[in-house]
Amino acid sequence: MCDICGCDDDAVPTAMNLQTGKPISLDSHSHQMQHRRALATGHGHLHEHVHSDGTRHVHAHHGPHHHAAPSGLVDIETRILAKNDALAADNRAWLAEQQVLAINLMGAPGAGKTALLERTIRDIGAQMSLFVLEGDQATLNDGERIRAAGAPVIQVNTGTGCHLDADMLARSMKELHPTRRSIMVIENVGNLVCPALFDLGERRRVVVLSATEGDDKPLKYPHMFRAADLVLLNKIDLLPYVEFDAVRAIANARSLNPDVSVMRVSARTGEGLPDWYDWLQLELRNA
Repeated sequence: MCDICGCDDDAVPTAMNLQTGKPISLDSHSHQMQHRRALATGHGHLHEHVHSDGTRHVHAHHGPHHHAAPSGLVDIETRILAKNDALAADNRAWLAEQQVLAINLMGAPGAGKTALLERTIRDIGAQMSLFVLEGDQATLNDGERIRAAGAPVIQVNTGTGCHLDADMLARSMKELHPTRRSIMVIENVGNLVCPALFDLGERRRVVVLSATEGDDKPLKYPHMFRAADLVLLNKIDLLPYVEFDAVRAIANARSLNPDVSVMRVSARTGEGLPDWYDWLQLELRNA
């Protein structure tokens, strides 16, 4: 088991097309091997580089304050991460060719990611084609919510895995068939650590932070917020009732990522969502 993220070496991800009820074959081996050494507890840590074309590259770093890992493990790490990066690059190339806007939607459990998607589908689904890849450790619950809202959806269950990877996306897209000039939202597993470390081939990364969380969350989980293109501060309808300083939360996020865009929204009331929809439309035009 990976001591940082809790992924079990025996995790067996599964997927289901909720329109057809058809199960989808996923290669669990690549996921298991990624976590056996990619996070390499006690041997190093991961660094992510964002290139000028929007691609991201993650690599293992073994600094002077870490015990040296056996060369064989370093080689395995390098090959695993290189394989994920290569698959992500393939995904990105196909998505760009089809002009599909792929959004990696991330955030903690309960931040309101699924509620945001439901509202988005119902509000703008008639104007923009939306497809969803729904990631959870277990159940079809969120995928069924998305299907009921009106969007084609693939549900991926990662078992004890804590994030989606590029291989899962590649296999799921073959079944999901996002159409040309559409938006595909990948709702990652609820987690503020590992989803930020693995490139899927997405164009943009959106982090949902809710008013029911601490306003210091960006400082506690810096990699997630450094990786974000957009932060959606959700559940602002609850601000009068919770101890959450929205100004401080936004300042904390921008202290890590000065260029990040931030929008205040409520998936329940719809406040601020027109700005989110305008952002999606602009990103789709540029896809």
